[in-house]
Amino acid sequence: MLRFSKSLSVPNAYRGLHCTSSTLQRIPMSKFDPETDVRENFAKLQHNVDIVKSRLRRPLTLSEKIVYGHLDEPETADIVRGESYLRLRPDRVAMQDATAQMAMLQFISSGLPRVAVPSTIHCDHLIEAQLGGEADLKRAMDLNAEVYNFLSTAGAKYGAGFWKPGSGIIHQIILENYAYPGIMLIGTDSHTVNGGGLGGVFVGVGGADAVDVMAGIPWELKCPKVIGVHLTGEISAWTSPKDVILKVADILTVKGGTGAIVEYFGPGVKSLSCTGMGTICNMGAEIGATTSIFPYNERMARYLHATDRGQIAKLSEQYKNILQSDEGAEYDEVIEINLSELKPLINGPFTPDLSTPVSDIGQRAEKEGWPTEVKVGLIGSCTNSSYEDMTRSASIVRQAQAKGIKFKSLFTITPGSEQIRATIARDGLDEPFREMGGLVLANACGPCIGQWDRQDVPKNEKNTIVTSYNRNFTGRNDANPNTHGFVASPEIVTALSLAGTLKFDPETDTLQDKDGNPFKLESPYGDELPSKGFDPGEDTYQPPPADGSSVTVDVDPNSNRLELLTPFSRWDGQDYEGLQLLIKVKGKCTTDHISAAGPWLKFRGHLNNISNNFLITAINAENGEMNSIRNEVSGEFAPVPATARDYKANDIGWVVVGDENYGEGSSREHAALEPRHLGGKAVIVRSFARIHETNLKKQGMLPLTFANPADYDKVQPGDKVSILGLKTFAPGVPLTGKLHHKDGKVEEIQLNHTFNENQIGWFKSGSALNKMAEA
Repeated sequence: MLRFSKSLSVPNAYRGLHCTSSTLQRIPMSKFDPETDVRENFAKLQHNVDIVKSRLRRPLTLSEKIVYGHLDEPETADIVRGESYLRLRPDRVAMQDATAQMAMLQFISSGLPRVAVPSTIHCDHLIEAQLGGEADLKRAMDLNAEVYNFLSTAGAKYGAGFWKPGSGIIHQIILENYAYPGIMLIGTDSHTVNGGGLGGVFVGVGGADAVDVMAGIPWELKCPKVIGVHLTGEISAWTSPKDVILKVADILTVKGGTGAIVEYFGPGVKSLSCTGMGTICNMGAEIGATTSIFPYNERMARYLHATDRGQIAKLSEQYKNILQSDEGAEYDEVIEINLSELKPLINGPFTPDLSTPVSDIGQRAEKEGWPTEVKVGLIGSCTNSSYEDMTRSASIVRQAQAKGIKFKSLFTITPGSEQIRATIARDGLDEPFREMGGLVLANACGPCIGQWDRQDVPKNEKNTIVTSYNRNFTGRNDANPNTHGFVASPEIVTALSLAGTLKFDPETDTLQDKDGNPFKLESPYGDELPSKGFDPGEDTYQPPPADGSSVTVDVDPNSNRLELLTPFSRWDGQDYEGLQLLIKVKGKCTTDHISAAGPWLKFRGHLNNISNNFLITAINAENGEMNSIRNEVSGEFAPVPATARDYKANDIGWVVVGDENYGEGSSREHAALEPRHLGGKAVIVRSFARIHETNLKKQGMLPLTFANPADYDKVQPGDKVSILGLKTFAPGVPLTGKLHHKDGKVEEIQLNHTFNENQIGWFKSGSALNKMAEA
């Protein structure tokens, strides 16, 4: 078996390169990884793809090539779409600061001295939007000093690069520095998939998965199905790349991409910029897709050259055969979209798959009783903060400025990175926004993830906001359950904020200038890339030292922000008998419902403290209320976390019952760690979102589904649940559930699972981390 060392010793047959003096020099994966050589990655990818193609004897899609090209053992791996589990070797790991805390705490628990693959930590989630960029960043540095110090020193000790607060949003940083065609990168954030805009496989995972890869252990992924999206025509006028994914979300819904990679192809691809493709891939998380991807093309090459990675662009050109699908490759499903016929869309409220043409949204809002006044417009975030996004929005603002008008709505701008902030400042693009009353926020996630100290409306007041973000779940942006959040392109958000209402279609309607004369906005225009090149701005990267063994990582035992982990207990070898039903959740239950973000982000490194947010915004089917469930010990209604703690104190195991697509949304593993910490044994639902199901398995929980979805209705308040068959727990063999009702009746149901042998080992050991320690 051919092995690849870190020194340049790959045989010419697998390099795909001529051996000249120029090719003997390294081509690093990024300027921050000078010791790496991306030629080895390409050569190994080609080698593995050749092996798999010789075995499968069929054309491969692009996503198959990159996924199978990262197999740990391509010669023997079982490859069946939607069925087999693949053991993969990703090229690198990226972690945002909210999830990196738990990931690094778990890595510390592993006892390993240094990460096995290039890894980075990005500080973007803990900066609250309040007064504006500089002030908010300074406040965050003070409030989160303990956490930032922990992440900085942990990165230095264990070999992970550290992007300081103010650097920008993790996904924009990755696109600018680390993404390239053919790479496989896993990140501890669901929107890691953004990188598919540069032709790689980028997958959002929980921290335990990241620890596996950083520990040098093969990463498991159920072999994805492949959904093809065939694009024809061209993007033009007010239509933008954002409208492509808004349409796909409308077609597939929030769970239609579960277990699949969405692969875009066709002649329409060439009308999309690289960052536009990133936008489309980014919101693929909202349809539950494993990831999304585009084939390597000239627009990607341009972006690579513009971000000082021209050598990787040339290398990608030489390996182009494995960076696009084979002729005749088959997809499990194909969606057709004609970009020339696509119109601007706006999705929401409360779910990212409820799509309405912008031309119809005002009328629909009035019919549905949604507030039509736009209180706040917000552009930027990891989804839409590219240079192109900013220039197109600025072109609209300049038109309004020339007519002497300002925004009717409050308006905020979030640069995606320090590089974007510095470049738009140099080119004067931020001034029109400021002069029109816009507020430029820090280079961070901010309101997109609920980090927003919103003051313009009272809490719980019914209102509407329009954003260029990706998610709009109930309370997502401002913790107000009555905020109607709508998602659209930055151009549409800008136009609606000028009008101050949803009852405005920029393609047909007019605004009034300062003198009351009507005028119509021209179609937005902008530059794909800055003509003067990117300005990197302030240097915010801290590389790890070559030897971090002398670095000290302190965790104060009295801290309320950080807490070292205690291993979970092993399975006792018995079936689960008489587990108490904690809550039967009614309707949508995202990871935001299970483990809220916003002000709770500060406890992401302290499992006991953050567990006080467990399921506090989920709806209890018994009484239709949030955070109010019957405590079967006291007989009183009480908060969910307090009840779970009471059961744990009384040695009462418990289960949660949920509905469809349980755990959709973020990759946050806290939504799996919290129930385990509070004494939970199982979560039984109609269906799971992919990442959350895996996260539950990693923490020793039992994620189970009703074999008959209608059995959800059999579960009654106060039930006790037995789960039988664990002594002979095996892949593909259902478990038996018994519902013990308060009236003495017992109903038997079948419970399905997706555990494989390795994952059953996690369960028996008490967690994947325990299993690693045993090994």
